[in-house]
Amino acid sequence: MSKRKAPQNENPNQELVDVISELANYEKNVTRQMHKYNAYRKAASIIAKHPEKIKSGKDAQKLNGVGDKIGKKIDEILATGKLQKLEKIRADDTSVAINLMTRVTGIGPAAARKLVDEGITTIEELAKHPDKLNHHQKIGIRHFEDFETRIPRPEMEQLETLIKAEILDLDPDYIATICGSYRRGAASSGDIDILLTHPEFTSKDEKQPELLLSVVKQLEKAAFVTDTISLGETKFMGVCQLPKEEDDKEDHRFRRIDIRIIPQDQYYCGTLYFTGSDMFNKDMRAKAIEAGFTLNEYTIRPMGSTGIIGEALPVNCEKDVFDVIGMKFKKPSERNL
Repeated sequence: MSKRKAPQNENPNQELVDVISELANYEKNVTRQMHKYNAYRKAASIIAKHPEKIKSGKDAQKLNGVGDKIGKKIDEILATGKLQKLEKIRADDTSVAINLMTRVTGIGPAAARKLVDEGITTIEELAKHPDKLNHHQKIGIRHFEDFETRIPRPEMEQLETLIKAEILDLDPDYIATICGSYRRGAASSGDIDILLTHPEFTSKDEKQPELLLSVVKQLEKAAFVTDTISLGETKFMGVCQLPKEEDDKEDHRFRRIDIRIIPQDQYYCGTLYFTGSDMFNKDMRAKAIEAGFTLNEYTIRPMGSTGIIGEALPVNCEKDVFDVIGMKFKKPSERNL
């Protein structure tokens, strides 16, 4: 859910990853060509995981997900230290401004282009035009600097401890899992994504919005949730902040928080999906299809020989899904494709 870049690491190919990621953002936010965005994003992800320094485009093309066109761009980067296409993008004020606007939570590519077309090209200018912003976007502007700053893992652990303690204090039957890159062991996170369930809520029941509302109210009562962006029957989007302790020299940063409640019988397909990574999910869905099943964030179902999808299979833990499709179980920390 975050729009921030992950921090620099000791990857020997970090320069290539940064350039390809920047191209991906351009295709998503400016040209709206999602197939190119996905291709660049996949290549950047694969290269980021490669432990050895890439010495040529052909060298890179040995990796699954790096094609001929990206290989040629890599050759240009390695030969000249830059990429002409990216230099032109960076020199285009409109492209730069659109990308900047999309970093505000609540502003997508279409809204960003509209703002830029109206002459708003900086965050400072945007803050002077609250009349052009909806409720979500106003919160995004108010906390822009904090939302741009990634959450270090130690802070995520503090957040997790507080959140789970409050939820269990409300009702010990709740199950709550912080998903996303945090669950995969990342050193920092963009925001807090919580998946919630309760034994009284199954897919056979009517929606029970009070289960989510009760949790949100509990977190507000604890002076943890500070703003509500939106609250529906199954999903809350908002802002939170760790309470200030006596020995804290300054306030903690405001953080984005999403809480989603799903039926308990769909919970483990949900945690699998919302843990990611996106590439791991795509790979797992492809393997499920090969094994004769269809897998999504809700269920795993058999595909009959006639093409009619069968009833959802019972899933009591994530490993059940791996077992059904004949795939070796991978811990969350092993899902960083």
